[in-house]
Amino acid sequence: MSSSTFFLLVSTFIFLYLLTTKLIRRMSGSDVRLPPGPYPLPIIGNIFELGKNPHVSLTSLSKTYGGLMTLKLGSTVTVVVSSTEFAKEILLKHDLSFSSRWVPDAGRAGNHHLISMFWLPVGDQWRRLRKLSKEHLFSVQQLDAGQLLRREKIHELVDYVHECFTNRKPINIGRVAFTTTFNVLSNFIFSTDMARYDSLESQEFKDAVSSLVDVLGKPNLADFFPLLKPFDPQGLLREANVYIEKSMAILDGMVEQRVQATAKSSSHVASSTNDVLDLLLDLSRKNESDFSRKDVLHLLFDLFSAATDTTTSTLEWAMAELVHNPEKMVKARSELEEVTRKDDMIIKESDISKLPYLGAVIKETFRLHPPVPFLLPRKALCDVEIGGFVVPKDAQILCNVWAIGRDLTVWSNPHEFMPERFLDVDIEYIGRDFELIPFGSGRRICPGLPLAHRMLHLMLASLIHKFDWELEGEMRPEDMDMSERFGIALHKNVPLMANPIEI
Repeated sequence: MSSSTFFLLVSTFIFLYLLTTKLIRRMSGSDVRLPPGPYPLPIIGNIFELGKNPHVSLTSLSKTYGGLMTLKLGSTVTVVVSSTEFAKEILLKHDLSFSSRWVPDAGRAGNHHLISMFWLPVGDQWRRLRKLSKEHLFSVQQLDAGQLLRREKIHELVDYVHECFTNRKPINIGRVAFTTTFNVLSNFIFSTDMARYDSLESQEFKDAVSSLVDVLGKPNLADFFPLLKPFDPQGLLREANVYIEKSMAILDGMVEQRVQATAKSSSHVASSTNDVLDLLLDLSRKNESDFSRKDVLHLLFDLFSAATDTTTSTLEWAMAELVHNPEKMVKARSELEEVTRKDDMIIKESDISKLPYLGAVIKETFRLHPPVPFLLPRKALCDVEIGGFVVPKDAQILCNVWAIGRDLTVWSNPHEFMPERFLDVDIEYIGRDFELIPFGSGRRICPGLPLAHRMLHLMLASLIHKFDWELEGEMRPEDMDMSERFGIALHKNVPLMANPIEI
C-alpha cells in the first residue's frame, strides 16, 4: 500500500469517526429524542448487530428496545418499526412524511432508481406510473378480462404436474410457480409464453432477478458509509449491474420484435394483439417526453421482477408448510372437494371467496414468510414525532413485517403454522390491517396485490386439489429444512423438491 493511499484511508476514518461522534452526541441530546436502541460503537455504529439474518436479529433487539428502535449503521441513522402500533403511525397517519424511498447503493444499478415506480420519490412521474398501473394493468376490469388466460396457464401447470407424476419426475416447486406466473404476465404483456417448464434456459430471467434481489439484500459498506459509494468496495453495484443488464436485454429483445413487426405491418399491430405492450408503445409514441421507450423497459422490469419473484417465493413457502404439516394439506384439499365439481381440475376465480381455509393458508404463509421481510426501505422527508420520539429527516425507515408476524402480543403460538387462526378473525392483507401487511400500506402499497391474490389462490389450489406430495429420498415431512435465505425477498434456503402423487 502506498503512503498516499494509507494517508487517504486514515483521513477517511478520522472524518467518519468525527461524524460518528457528532451523531452520538446528537442521539443523546435532549433536543432530538430519537427512539431507543443499542449504543453505537465508534465509526461502525451498530453494523455488527445485523448478523447473518437481519430480520431475525432486529426482531430480537426490538424485544429490548421496543417497536420503534434506532440503529446507527455506519453514518446512516436507521429507524426500525417492529409493531402494529408504530407501523400504523408510519404507514398511515404520517404516510406522506415517509413516502420517499431510501435507495440502497446496489439499487442504482442501470440507473433503474431514476425511472422505477418502486424507487422514485412521490412526484409527477411516480403518479403517472401508479395511475397507469392502477387503470390499465391491475384494475378489476382488466383482471376480470384476463381470467381465461390465467385458467389456460393453470391448466398447463396441472398438465405438467401430471406428466411428472407419470414419469416419476420430482418437481422444483419454485421453478414451476415462476414459469406459470411468468407466462401469465408475458402473455398479458407480450401475447406469448417466455418460459417453458422443461427448459433451464427459459429460467434465465428468474435467475437474474433472484440474484439481483439477493444482492440488494446484502449488507453494503457503501450504504453505511456514503463516502465509499464511488469505490463500490464490495463490488455489489457492479454485480447488480450485470443482473439488471441481463434482464433488460431479455425484455428489450421482446420490445424490439414488436417495434419491428409494427414497422413492417401495413396496419397497426394492436389490431391483432391489443396487449399491454401495444398500449405502452402507443403511449410512448404519443408523448415520448413523458413516457419514452426507456421508461417502457423499466416499467416492464418492475412488473416482471416484482410479480414473479414475490409470488414464486410465497407459493413455494405455502407448499412447503403444507407438506411440512400434512394435516393442514388434508383440510385444504377437503375444502376444495366440497366447493368444486368432481371432474374440475382447477378452481374458478369466482370460487376463491368460497374457500376460507385456502385463504387462511395463504394469509398464514404471508404472516410467517412475508415475501419482503422489511418492505422496501423508506426515507423520512422531515423530522416527525412518533410516540414521543423524533424520527429525524433523511433517516432510513425499515418496517420489519417479519417481526410483526411473530409478535407475541398479537399472535398466539406465533412460530407455528396455524391457518385456523384466520378463520374467526376479519384480517386481510390489503393494507388496512397492520397485523398483516406483506404488500405494505398507504400510497406505497404494492400495485400488483390484486393479481398476486388471484394467482396464489389459483396455483396453490391446482397443486393440492388432485395431487398429494412426497419428499425426495423418502424424507419425512418433519425433517424438512425450513430455513430462510435473507435478501430483499425472503426465499426458502433449500428449494422444495417433491414428487406428485395423483389422487
